[in-house]
Amino acid sequence: MSSPRAGHLFADLPERLDAEAFETLLEGGPFRLLRIISTGQVTPPGEWYDQSDDEWVVLLQGAAGLRLAGEPETRRLEPGDWLLLPAGCRHRVEWTAADGPTVWLALHHGPGGDR
Repeated sequence: MSSPRAGHLFADLPERLDAEAFETLLEGGPFRLLRIISTGQVTPPGEWYDQSDDEWVVLLQGAAGLRLAGEPETRRLEPGDWLLLPAGCRHRVEWTAADGPTVWLALHHGPGGDR
């Protein structure tokens, strides 16, 4: 039997990072749960994320602008906002809050997991 694990999603948040920080919180089978910390980072110009798995993402702290291919406007995300990005949904981070850490939870799972 495994030992229980615990933590705090807002522990050890840096004020500034050179690159986003990705921490795997849970992994098993087709699922992977990540805590992502951004401090002003964006997707490089001209690049898009185009993943082979579905991603459910929720913004917990801070703010961010997420652009989805084919949409005319950047979506503003604030604490509590979530999105389900199906496999192959091209997206990019246009901006993240520069005045403190932006904290996300991202659940990656095999395509079609919401059906």
